[in-house]
Amino acid sequence: MPVKLKLSPNSRQGGFFWRLFRIAVIAVLFAVLVGAGTFFYYYNHYQNLVDERLAAGPLFASVAQIYAAPQEVRVGQHLTVPAIASELKSAGYNTNEKLGTFDLRQNAILIKPGPQSYLATDGATITTSDDQVVTITAENGVELQGYKLEPQLITALSEDKNRTKRRLVTYDQIPPRMVQAITSIEDRRFFEHGGINYARTAKCAFQDILSGRKSCGGSTLTQQLARGFFLTPDKTIKRKLAEIMITFQLEARFSKQQIFEMYANQMNLVHRGSYEINGVGEASQVLFGKDLSRLDLAQIATIAALFQNPSYRNPYRHPERAIERRNVVLESMVETGAITAAEAERAKAEGIGLTQNSVDAGEAPYFVDLVHDQLTQRISDQDLSHQSLRIYTSLDPNLQRAASEAVEAGMRNVDALVRSRHRKGDNKPVTYPQVALVALNPHTGQILALVGGRNYGVSQLNHAMAERPTGSIFKPFVYATAFNTSLLGTSLDGNGVFTAVTRLNDDPQDFGTNGQSYTPGNFERGEYPGMITAADALAHSLNIATIALAQKVGYDNVAALARSSGITNARGTPSVAIGTYNATPIDMAGAYTVFANAGVRLTPWLLASVRNTNGDIVADFAPTAKQILDPRVSYLTQSLLQGVMDRGTAAAVRTRGFRAPAAGKTGTSHDAWFAGYSSNLLCIIWVGNDDYTDISNNLTKALQGADTAAPIWAEFMNRAIKLPQYSDMHAFTKPQGVTDVRIDKVTYRPADATCPNNLYLAFLDGTIPAGTCSSMSDTGQTIIDRMLQNTQPQPPQ
Repeated sequence: MPVKLKLSPNSRQGGFFWRLFRIAVIAVLFAVLVGAGTFFYYYNHYQNLVDERLAAGPLFASVAQIYAAPQEVRVGQHLTVPAIASELKSAGYNTNEKLGTFDLRQNAILIKPGPQSYLATDGATITTSDDQVVTITAENGVELQGYKLEPQLITALSEDKNRTKRRLVTYDQIPPRMVQAITSIEDRRFFEHGGINYARTAKCAFQDILSGRKSCGGSTLTQQLARGFFLTPDKTIKRKLAEIMITFQLEARFSKQQIFEMYANQMNLVHRGSYEINGVGEASQVLFGKDLSRLDLAQIATIAALFQNPSYRNPYRHPERAIERRNVVLESMVETGAITAAEAERAKAEGIGLTQNSVDAGEAPYFVDLVHDQLTQRISDQDLSHQSLRIYTSLDPNLQRAASEAVEAGMRNVDALVRSRHRKGDNKPVTYPQVALVALNPHTGQILALVGGRNYGVSQLNHAMAERPTGSIFKPFVYATAFNTSLLGTSLDGNGVFTAVTRLNDDPQDFGTNGQSYTPGNFERGEYPGMITAADALAHSLNIATIALAQKVGYDNVAALARSSGITNARGTPSVAIGTYNATPIDMAGAYTVFANAGVRLTPWLLASVRNTNGDIVADFAPTAKQILDPRVSYLTQSLLQGVMDRGTAAAVRTRGFRAPAAGKTGTSHDAWFAGYSSNLLCIIWVGNDDYTDISNNLTKALQGADTAAPIWAEFMNRAIKLPQYSDMHAFTKPQGVTDVRIDKVTYRPADATCPNNLYLAFLDGTIPAGTCSSMSDTGQTIIDRMLQNTQPQPPQ
């Protein structure tokens, strides 16, 4: 018979729970499937995003690298083998053998450029003794007087409009201790985990939920890299999930070494000047002026300290915060076993040790901007931005540092003068002037150093390219025009050919034209010495006498000479003689080469060559030269400019310790100028206000070129002469057809033993004054007779 089963209430309850269990399992499976689907959807989505980013090109922009001019080593220079080796190592020798190699051999160094070298591949051996170069021998045994070293990398062009700088390094180029320092403080298990530190992420999520803020940093190095390359810094759950997805992608595609390399190159570490400095390579140069390989433990830890909140710990603004974090890094390295406690304590005892060079000195930013501007006129900006070009320039890094330091020191003195002469009770704020310095090789036109302003971080306006009235540094072109007439044997106003002792009238005169009056005065009001020699007129920068001379030789002739020398705005008016027309400091540097380079004008240049990474030439740039003056005229004018330096308005240069043979001219208009040169270096200094107002506005005493620009010039030249390549400043070379004559200061006749108060002036052969200081002429007239007759006022002494 059939058996009927009757379920108890408890059995019905078991079924209910069974159904509930099945529903829960299905729900979980559904959630897993949805989650997996969502995961794979977003994984695929971000995989495509990563694919697109990688397909678009390298993760880091391939920007052009800017190189300095090659340093020339010459026999007799004070230089050591270790110093030469350091230069070559900084240039990449022995690290990149395709660039070149070197081998140390006691007091000698064997140099062999590689196929990618800027220079020819001919090697040489340089031998030193007592810290001096004694021989330079080519590979074929030929003795050389000089040998050029591989150019140094100055900087890279900015990657973008945000003014980002980085210097890419490979993982192998990163010191092991740098790797240890960064991982110890940022991600200790980086080389062990798969990209996500789950425990740390969960802990941070829990802390954020409790605090109600999204402030906990639980990201690994790979997550930070993913965020930096692909995402915004916003802290949202969606962004965090995207970060994790991209992290998986990066860990799947790249090795740990590759990820660390990208991370070390990517991260923003410091703001310097107007640039954001990204990556350890550029940070090492900016902070310490060193290659990564030369950093000590404390410096390594300092850079590692900046990976977290670099703005807060900027060592230039907050050194105490940077040191505090550096010490935390060192303690972390001890905890991970990377260093000993004793090593950490020694490193903690060091100061911050930042390089003393400003960004202006280290990277010559005004110069680099000008290089970029000139390049884009020849090569498209897009090509510059996306090619790893090597741009070889004219810059001398050592001289650039000297220029930046001289400007910084000199402008402190200018500021002090401005403050001391500011009118008391004047409610107008003190205006501190701007500055520019241009230094070039007077025999090649090569711009060796350039400072375009006081502080590049504050203002990127390049004052070396700003047109301003040239003032009295223009006056030598008037005297050179007059000397030109001497070559033709032309009498100047019926009083014979023009010479250094020709008398000029400095009394007040009206030089008006076309019915309009023009009665200029001298800078020092009331300074009218009457008749004065040309030598003294230029030495003391007398306006009236100089305009009078320009009138005699023709204003148009003066302007024509100026234009052919590069002062293109000059026009044939009376005021041209005293520099009322505009020119840039670079223009004036080029113009002065006609005096410093035997009458040949050299166009100032910055660009030498553009090469690709294989060393192949993309473009070469040849400087231009043109004979403007006869070498004799150039030397005669130069002789007058030496007088300006030795006994005239630029005498302050000598009191400031610069004693080498030199020629120069002060200038004061609205602005202050100084133009001067030695046998191997020409330098122009400009000081003035950005708003074109007179630099002496609201001052109790006027600022002149003699007390503003000339001291900066002296400061610069005193630094330059200490550098090996400029230490051999010598007397100027005299051309044939010119004679230096010892002239008595009283009679302005050739001096003899009875006239001890004398000076040297240059004369074109055949124009030397007759007689001597004690015997005025063939008639036997004596100096006593001359003084008793008193027929003509004597020049000032």
